[in-house]
Amino acid sequence: MKELTPGALDKSYISYSSNEAKFDSDGLPTVYDADLISIYWKREKSALNDRWLEFVRLSVPFLTRLTTLFITEGASNMGKHVGPLARQAREIMQELGPTFVKAGQMMSVRPDVLPDEALEELAILQDSVIPFSTPVAISQIESELGGPLSSFFTSISDTPVASASLAQVYKAVTLDGRTVAVKVQRPNVLSQVSKDLYVLRRAAEVYQGLIDRFAPQQRTDYVALLNEFAVGFYTELDFLNEGRNQERMRNLLKDKGVEGVMVPEFYQELSTRRILVSEWVDGVKLSTCPTEEVKTLTPLAQEAFLVQLLEVGLFHADPHPGNILKLNSPGPSGERLALIDFGLVAEIKPEDRDLFVQAIIHLANRDYAQLVDDFINLKILPDDCDRVKVIPLMDKALSPYIKGGGAKKYEQELRNTYGMDESMVGGFQAMTQDALTVLNDIPFSIPAYFAILGRAIVTLEGVALTGDPNYAIIMQSYPFIARKLLKEDRPVIQRALQDLLYSTPGDVGGGGGVKLSRLLSLINSAAGLEAEGTGGMIDLDADFGDDGLDVTSAVKYVMSTTGESLRSVLKSEAATISDLVFRNVVRKSVGEITKALPQPPKQIGFLFPRPPDPNTLTLPFILPGFKIKLLKVSEFIDVIAPKLTQDEELYTLTIGDAVSDTLGPDVEKLIRGEGQISLNSARLIFDIVRDGGLAKVVDVGGVIDGDSLDDIVGRLGNLLGGSGAVGEKLSHMEASLSEHEKDNFVEFRREVLENLVTNIENRVEMAGV
Repeated sequence: MKELTPGALDKSYISYSSNEAKFDSDGLPTVYDADLISIYWKREKSALNDRWLEFVRLSVPFLTRLTTLFITEGASNMGKHVGPLARQAREIMQELGPTFVKAGQMMSVRPDVLPDEALEELAILQDSVIPFSTPVAISQIESELGGPLSSFFTSISDTPVASASLAQVYKAVTLDGRTVAVKVQRPNVLSQVSKDLYVLRRAAEVYQGLIDRFAPQQRTDYVALLNEFAVGFYTELDFLNEGRNQERMRNLLKDKGVEGVMVPEFYQELSTRRILVSEWVDGVKLSTCPTEEVKTLTPLAQEAFLVQLLEVGLFHADPHPGNILKLNSPGPSGERLALIDFGLVAEIKPEDRDLFVQAIIHLANRDYAQLVDDFINLKILPDDCDRVKVIPLMDKALSPYIKGGGAKKYEQELRNTYGMDESMVGGFQAMTQDALTVLNDIPFSIPAYFAILGRAIVTLEGVALTGDPNYAIIMQSYPFIARKLLKEDRPVIQRALQDLLYSTPGDVGGGGGVKLSRLLSLINSAAGLEAEGTGGMIDLDADFGDDGLDVTSAVKYVMSTTGESLRSVLKSEAATISDLVFRNVVRKSVGEITKALPQPPKQIGFLFPRPPDPNTLTLPFILPGFKIKLLKVSEFIDVIAPKLTQDEELYTLTIGDAVSDTLGPDVEKLIRGEGQISLNSARLIFDIVRDGGLAKVVDVGGVIDGDSLDDIVGRLGNLLGGSGAVGEKLSHMEASLSEHEKDNFVEFRREVLENLVTNIENRVEMAGV
């Protein structure tokens, strides 16, 4: 046996804020200290052997019975034995104590994994663990607080209102009249948990040795996974740390404006490492509510969890049903749920949170090539992994999960993927081959933080599935992700937003630009709207139809504080679009413009020679720097408005199609370079540039002059504003904006036109005219 390397708090994701090392009466450290705990374990060999024998004595008869029934009656006939077997398993877990009760609690909320009878039996473990006596609890309270109970409380319940694996809770009233929950730690629980964790760590060591010997290509450090679990479990026994986590979470959720969820207040002056006193809340476990109510309230819990995980980086890592209460009556701010029990709280660094967001976007987009990079950055796959093998296996394994429904639905989707219903043998062989490929040819590792993050997600998903058997956590998280993408402008978030919005090179009409259907879908999703007919999948190109936001609401959303990140991305894209429209309008309308140049009257035209082709006319043009150049009209057009490439033409047509329904056919014609607005726009642009408007906007030093730019913007705005329905829509849109949104809109428009002018200037400079 190799020497164990205990986990350390400084290498853990667990939130812990105390460095004070103390010992209990047996000499066991009360604060997680790897070296001190290791020394203690080495002295505990006989006690550990006794614990191991106890585990064998209780578990072996159960496993023997289970195996015998399976062999003699077969899997199809096991249903009638589920109830008795589940009851026996629950009783064994209760007898083995807190560590194993925790495992049972996790499984008690997975209707997609276990049958109903087993779930009902394991649900008893959630908050109905056998209590210890009230006199013992009172003695512990008085010992911890350093005085008689009456010095701190005017009354306390005769019996515990809840019994959990690590503690039990009493309802009490303080001397100043506050109704509180008093959480009292079980006697000797630290010693018992420590021994269990040591035994489990030894088992992980043995398993790690087998993996290293027989599957060396697999790189998961299972001891590190168990270490993270051990650090978390040990830290749960420090109630002062739990209280600090609770107060920190309470403040963070308030600061982030999370609605519908509250966290009770922590009373530190009445709390110790073994006693936790908090604000009393009246409620029932969410999982005991009617199915429809669970389904209605789950989004509130999910939103709170996503804010914790992806926005503030501090998350409740044990959201089991006993820790999510449905309040009997709404709180002062309309809260309907309360989160309790913050013993296990984890922290995620900003860079890791951004990687999670990026991975969720690529998963939703089913962009498995990019997801490979995400998994490499998350240390799940090595840098040198075989992408050709990984990508199709990711598609097969993850696509069924995106659809939701938990393990049972996943199994059915996987069967469909491999065609196991039609050809059981062939499908099974194909699935086995893929599994062997993963195990043998694709080195992967499960990072240590998955021990905590996975536990939280599995538990929360299980609660949601009790209310909605088709619940899909990826799909339900997408509106939150959409809002985050629209709001934040950190580099990784910006890249994820661009991955979502931009077409791939192979897309018809893409041209490398923003895919407008995705832009509209993203804004609608962020606003909480859901497209119909998506078949349980995230449709990034969904058509929201009449149920979606109108163009005014969409612009308002983008110009609000929430749309900051999207504005940053769209400024660049809008500049590209405006340049394409400018070039398209000028080139397609130049013939009509030059026809408007002075011509001899028709009645006496025969007296004059035939006028030259307007494109060949040489005219004076005032360029940036107030340089006057004599250029042919065609030369001038080629400089300021080069011909569009095929991809650019296709993209311009796509933009025209996209705006037709929202801004009307006149604007579509403008973008396509057709119709009266396009002609008038081209004349205006032609005159502005020819007569020195560009020279006024860009001075000799290349600096943009704001007043001249505002003049051009105003002239273009007046042109659009005077075009009937288009003008009405633009006026209505601007009128609906708040002052802050209007300022953002003006600034956005200004920057886009600055980019357009700069593009024209650069083309003039590069042409050397």
